[in-house]
Amino acid sequence: MRTPRDVAEYLLPQFGSRPVEQFGVLSLDTKHRVLRASVLSVGTLDTSVVHPREVFREAASAGAAAVVVFHNHPSGDPEPSEDDIRLTERLVAAGILMGMEVLDHVILADVKYFSFREHRRC
Repeated sequence: MRTPRDVAEYLLPQFGSRPVEQFGVLSLDTKHRVLRASVLSVGTLDTSVVHPREVFREAASAGAAAVVVFHNHPSGDPEPSEDDIRLTERLVAAGILMGMEVLDHVILADVKYFSFREHRRC
């Protein structure tokens, strides 16, 4: 997973058109290859709840060196909400403390995506 587009192409077929929000993590090795893709939360039409400890517990159990978090927007609009932005900030800060870099947060919506990394927010 070298670029946000790589991540989107990997995840969109599985998560781009889900009817409810799902939040997950890609646990990556030191060369950013996927060790494990995990769904951590299944929510409603416009919400899914996840805590940073769940993300890093899953990533640590996979032996990850870094992570990419992701979730879908069933509305078809990949633009992040204020809650998405705050969660990303919390995850990046927690990743620094854990020594496990959060490389990106990708929001999937139908065939579109939003990458916090591409928009320099991660």
